[in-house]
Amino acid sequence: MKKSSLILLGSGGHAKSCINLIESLDNLKIEGILSEKKELDKEILGYPVIGTDEDLINLASESTRAIVALGQIKSAKKRIKLYEIMKSLDMCSEPIISPFASISDHTNIGDATVVMHGALINANVDIGVNTIINSGSIIEHDVIVGNHCHISTRATLNGNVKIEDECFIGSGSNIREGVKIGKGSIIGMGANIFHNCPPGSIIKGIKD
Repeated sequence: MKKSSLILLGSGGHAKSCINLIESLDNLKIEGILSEKKELDKEILGYPVIGTDEDLINLASESTRAIVALGQIKSAKKRIKLYEIMKSLDMCSEPIISPFASISDHTNIGDATVVMHGALINANVDIGVNTIINSGSIIEHDVIVGNHCHISTRATLNGNVKIEDECFIGSGSNIREGVKIGKGSIIGMGANIFHNCPPGSIIKGIKD
């Protein structure tokens, strides 16, 4: 099988997780990584940093795609900016899904979204673009997850939950069935959410 070329935008911890995921796939190969100037000429898990974000336009081609490999907690702004650049260059990757995730055939996942190892996505789920569905997370039936979100490790979204755009849902958190999380909200690690949260909510997680 011929592998498609992929460029990663970002070189931090989440980029390493993305590399681990991509290496488990038969249809993609990493062409290189774009990051900050100070990272030039470095390697991330054996893959070279070949330029900065500004170089993406020079790498655009019909056969090369890109994903945002930056993490997201407090704000989605940087990820959105990079996604919009990719979109303008027609470089957005199709969703990248781990072969070790369990995904219902009756679901929709948007472009440039990444689904990590061990995630479970049940029937009639709709997930937007440029979103992270992280390792071991559970997304139950009839859930909607918006654009530019991060559903973190082992978070659980129960049936009919709605997560609006640009939200962060922390590791090990649990969202009760039918609850709506407003745009740009941050749900802390281990939080249990029983009621709707208005846009921009910041909910603290479990304390040390």
